[in-house]
Amino acid sequence: MTGLPNTRLPNTRPQAIIFDWDNTLVDSWLIIRDALNATFAEYDVEPWSLDDTKARVAKSLRDSFPELFGDAWEQAGKTFYGHFEAIHLDRLTPLDGAAEMLEELSALGIYLGVVSNKTGKLLRAEAQKLGWDKHFGHIIGATDAPRDKPATEPVMMALAGSGIAPGPDVWFAGDARIDMECALNAGCTPVLMRAEPPTNGEFAGADPALYLDTPLGLSNFAKNL
Repeated sequence: MTGLPNTRLPNTRPQAIIFDWDNTLVDSWLIIRDALNATFAEYDVEPWSLDDTKARVAKSLRDSFPELFGDAWEQAGKTFYGHFEAIHLDRLTPLDGAAEMLEELSALGIYLGVVSNKTGKLLRAEAQKLGWDKHFGHIIGATDAPRDKPATEPVMMALAGSGIAPGPDVWFAGDARIDMECALNAGCTPVLMRAEPPTNGEFAGADPALYLDTPLGLSNFAKNL
């Protein structure tokens, strides 16, 4: 648990925490890689390694597939979703401590939401399968809002009806630069949550205010504020 250079650690308990989903709360890399490679095989695209997947997957499908498939991107998207839906619920793997963290944060009375670039239908199916949907005011996925993360519209939808406005008392917790950018675009506090510490220059211009290497690290930090 640490602050990063030129940032100041939060010193008050948040009113709300919005979470990214994939690889923030659940381990999805292998599922995403396998569904992508099954799609690539049908479109004569070179397969990606796990490292390729981790480095290149962040944007929503509607923002990333046109770069990969050109005019065929919509059909390729349907192909990808077919492969993904066939495996994602059976292979869904929560990150260690994520379930306990959500229970602890809910018990503190902190409003929780999700903003992900995974398609909303699939995202909500995963939350329901894990029994985590009870913790979240709104679970917002790709295409639920007019624009996807890092745009601010999904954040506004995640907070709708809570009486809480985006600001420093709303933390946005995720594992990637796009999450930090989304937090900053919305005026929220960016929180990096993943096992790997940030590398030098990785977040230049979008620095997290706080880095935590485990989900329980986040709930423990919030409890102590």
